[in-house]
Amino acid sequence: MSACVPTRNDRSSRSSRPSRASGIKRPHSPPSSPRRGRFRVSGADLSASITVFLIAVPMSLGLAVAMDAPLAAGLVSAAIGGIVAGLLGGTPLQVSGPSAGLTVVTAELIQIYGWRTTCAITVGAGLLQILLGSLRAARSALAVSPAIVHGTLAGIGVAIALAQLHIVFGEVPRSSALDNALSLPSRLTHFEPAGPLIGALTVALLVLWPRLPGRIGASLGRIPAALAAVVTATAVAAVATPGIARVDLPSWRAHALPELPHGPVAALATAVFTVMLVASLESLLAAVSVDKLAADRSMATPKDGSAPYPPVKRSDLDRELRAQGIANAVSGLAGGLAVSGGAVRSSANVRAGARSRASTVLHGVWVLLASVLLVTVLEWIPLAALAALVMVVGVQMVSFAHIRKVHRHREFLVYGATISGVILAGVLQGVAIGIVVAVAVALHRLAHTRITVTERDGRYLVAARGQLTFLAVPRLSRLLGKLPQGVDAVVELDGFFMDHAAYETIQDWYAAQTAMGGRVEFTGRSGGRIAEPASASHSCCRPWTPWRNHHCHDGTQDISPTGATGASPVVHAVSKLSSSTVPRSSAGRPHGAHRLLSGLSSFQRTTAPLVRDELARLAAEGQRPSQLFLTCADSRLVTSMITASGPGDLFTVRNVGNLVPPPGAGDAASGDDSVAAAIEYAVDVLGVESITICGHSGCGAMQALSEAPPETPGTPLWRWLRHGLPSLDRMHSRHHSWARITGRLPTDAVEQLCLTNVVQQLEHLRAHGSVARRLAAGTLQLHGMYFHVGEAQAYLLIEGASSGTGPDEVFVRVAPGAEHGIEALRTAPGTTVSA
Repeated sequence: MSACVPTRNDRSSRSSRPSRASGIKRPHSPPSSPRRGRFRVSGADLSASITVFLIAVPMSLGLAVAMDAPLAAGLVSAAIGGIVAGLLGGTPLQVSGPSAGLTVVTAELIQIYGWRTTCAITVGAGLLQILLGSLRAARSALAVSPAIVHGTLAGIGVAIALAQLHIVFGEVPRSSALDNALSLPSRLTHFEPAGPLIGALTVALLVLWPRLPGRIGASLGRIPAALAAVVTATAVAAVATPGIARVDLPSWRAHALPELPHGPVAALATAVFTVMLVASLESLLAAVSVDKLAADRSMATPKDGSAPYPPVKRSDLDRELRAQGIANAVSGLAGGLAVSGGAVRSSANVRAGARSRASTVLHGVWVLLASVLLVTVLEWIPLAALAALVMVVGVQMVSFAHIRKVHRHREFLVYGATISGVILAGVLQGVAIGIVVAVAVALHRLAHTRITVTERDGRYLVAARGQLTFLAVPRLSRLLGKLPQGVDAVVELDGFFMDHAAYETIQDWYAAQTAMGGRVEFTGRSGGRIAEPASASHSCCRPWTPWRNHHCHDGTQDISPTGATGASPVVHAVSKLSSSTVPRSSAGRPHGAHRLLSGLSSFQRTTAPLVRDELARLAAEGQRPSQLFLTCADSRLVTSMITASGPGDLFTVRNVGNLVPPPGAGDAASGDDSVAAAIEYAVDVLGVESITICGHSGCGAMQALSEAPPETPGTPLWRWLRHGLPSLDRMHSRHHSWARITGRLPTDAVEQLCLTNVVQQLEHLRAHGSVARRLAAGTLQLHGMYFHVGEAQAYLLIEGASSGTGPDEVFVRVAPGAEHGIEALRTAPGTTVSA
C-alpha cells in the first residue's frame, strides 16, 4: 500500500468543487457580471476620480503656462482627454490630458505658426494616430529601442525644467533648451525674490509631502502632493506677495479655435508627424506602465476591506492609439492642447483604487465643471507655483531607474546621444540621432568579436565573445590552427549568432581534432553545454523535470557542432549498464538505476560546477540552517523547489503524513523517537529560528486514516499512522473550528483532514520540551503550511478571531511578490501567524 497517493480530487480545483445540488454554499463566490454596455460608477471610482482631478487641474494649467498657450486650452485638453479617451481607450485605468512630452514641441510651434495653426496641427496628428491605430501599428511603435524612447522623454524633461526655471524667476523662456541653459546665469543675478521663493516652497512641498512621518503624515498623505503644494503656495502668495503674477483665465467668449494652417507643406507635415510620434510613444509607454501597476495591485488585498481588485486585462494598444487620435482631433477642434496618456495622472489613478474607466471619465467631467464654475478660484494661483510644479514633472521624466537599466544593457551611449540630440537640436532630430547611434552600436557588436585562447593543466579554453561572422573567420582560423593536434579543449561561445563561414571553420577544426583523438566540448558563457539538441536543452532537461521526461538521457548521445553524434565515456558506461543489467519499460525507455545514474551525470555536468564553491564553504563552516522544515515523504513535494531554498537553508525532516508524535509516544519497538531527536537537534544544537510543518493535497496517509476500518492491522505503517488519529478526532470534534482555505470550502473530507492535520501536529510540536522553552523565550516561531500539488500553490496558516467556540484556522494564499507575507499576516488586524 502506498503511503502517499493522489486522490481523484487532487487533479484540479475545478473538478472538485461542490455542485449546487449538494447544498454546500461556496463562500466568497464572485458576483454576477454586469451587463455589457452599462456604465457603472463604484465608490472607489468616484474617490479616485476626485484625487486625479485635484492633480490634473494645476498640472494642466502649468503645462499651458510652460507652452505659452492659452490657459483655458490646458483645461479643455484635460476634460476631453478624460472623457473621450477614457470612454474609447484600450487602457481603462489610463488618464489622458495635456501632454508633458509635447511641452517643448508645442511651445516651438506656437512661436512659429501661432496658436490657431498649432490647434490645426494637433487635429492632423490626431487623424494620423487614428490611421495608425486602424492599421494596428501600435505594437510596432514600441519596437523602437527603449534607450531611444526614454532618452527622448528625458531630453524633453530637461528642456521643460530649464524653461520653467525662467518662469519661476519671472522671465520669459527662450525658444530652445540650449538658449535657456546659456541665459540662466544672467537670470540668477537679476530677479525679484517673490517668484523664486514661491517656486522653492512648491518644490519643497512636492518632495516632502509624500514623506511626512507618523500618523499625521499618513493622514495628510491622502491629499495629492500637487494639490497640497499649489494650495499652500497660493495661500502664502496671497498673504506675503499680493502683487505676484497669477493665472489669468480669459473669457470663454474669446477662446480661440483652429484655422487652416499656413506655411510650407513640408514643415507642417514634419510638425504633424512630430506631435503624433511623441504623443503616441508617451501614451503607449504609459499604457504599458499602467498594466504593470494594475497587475501588481491585483495581487494585493484592498486595505479598506472592500472587494478584491478585478483581474487585469492586457491593454488593447491599437484601440488606445485610436482613442488618443480621436481625443487629439476633438481637442484641436475645440482649441485645446495635444493630448496623451500621462504616467503621473495614471499612476495616481491606480494607486487611488480606481477599478474601471469610470474614474477617468469622471475626472474629465470634474475638470469641465471646474473650468466653468471655479474660474475665480483658479485665478488666485501664482504662475511661479505652476511653473515649479511642471519643472518637477520635467525632472521626474529623467528616470534614474531607466538610466541604470540602459547602462546594464550596455545602451547608455544610445541613451546619451538621444537626450543630447533632443536638448541641442530638437525632438525629431534627437530621435534620428538616437536611431543612427543605435544602428552603429548594433553593427559594431555584430562585427566585433574577441577571441582568446588560454591553457591550464594541459586543457585549452577557446573563448569567443561576440557574434561569429565571416569578418572573424581569419582571426578564428589563425588561433585554432595554433592549438596542438588531438587537444583537450573547451570552446566557450558567448554570442547569439554564427554565420555559415564561421560554422564551417569550427566544424572543420572539430572534425580534425576528433579524428586525431582530441576531445572538444562546447559551452556557453555560464558553463552549460550547448552541444545538445534544442529539444533536450529547452524542453526535457529543465530544472525540476521528472526523470520520465528526461528524453535527452534516453538516446545517450551528444550532438556536436557538425551535426554528428558522439557518446561521452560516462554515457558509454550508462549505455552498457542499461543494456546489460537495467530493465526497460514496454516503450523501450530505461528506468531504475539508469535514470538515477543519468541524473547524477547531469548533476555533475551542469549543477556541480555552479554550487561547488558554496558547498565547499558549507563543508568548512558547517551547517547553520535557519528553518526546520517538517513535511511528508510524498515524492511530489520538492522542498527546495517550493521554498526557493539552496544548500544550507533548510534542515528537513520527512515522514509519511508529516506527523509529529507527542512527547513520550516513542518506544524502542516503534522507533518514533527519530522525529523527536531531529526536533531536539534542530532546536537545541542548530538553533533554528523557526519550524514549519507542511501538509499537502492528495496525501495518501490522510486518505488511509479517513478510510481506516475500526480494527487496523498491526503493521509498521499502521503503527506509525496512529499519530494521525488526534487529527481525525479534531476534525470530527465540535469543540474545534474547521481548518479551511480562505475563500473556499475544502473540496472533500481528505483535504479537510490534510488541513486539520497541520494544525494538530503543531500542537504536538508545542508539547516538546525544547520547543516549549524556546517559545517561552520568544526565540522560536512555528508556522503551518499547506501545498496544493495540482495548483502548485502554497498556503500559510493564520489564526483569526472567530465567533464560534474557538479560533478559525485559516490558510491564506501566498501571492507572487509576497516576500514579507508572514510579517504582513502577523501585523494584520485581528490575525496572527500560527504560534
